[in-house]
Amino acid sequence: MIKEFREFIAKGNVLDLAIAVVMGAAFGKIVSSLVENIIMPIVGILLGGINLSSLSITVGKAVIQYGSFIQAVIDFLIISFAIFIFMKLANSIFRKKEQEEEVVVEAPATEQYLKDIRDLLQKNVRENERE
Repeated sequence: MIKEFREFIAKGNVLDLAIAVVMGAAFGKIVSSLVENIIMPIVGILLGGINLSSLSITVGKAVIQYGSFIQAVIDFLIISFAIFIFMKLANSIFRKKEQEEEVVVEAPATEQYLKDIRDLLQKNVRENERE
């Protein structure tokens, strides 16, 4: 059972997933810091110095903190957009690498076809000159 567990852990998918989780957590911290320390203070300034997270309504003894909810929604939207942009950049980089690899694979075959066509044309010219 231990041997099977080692094989399972050693598989690329598990290692890739573990790396992705760690990198995702680190990226999440960066984006959260961006939202909390840079973007939301600017939003607060634009809204006239209002701190959204402190907005609340008191109904009887209950305190409804709708500002915290608004803050969480804004955080989510900004974090989602940042992840979207990051993934878009990553996908474009991977596509470029794939296209470069495809070009490298296809170039020799294309060149060979062109050489074959050139040789056939030269052969036809020679035969026409003999006649």
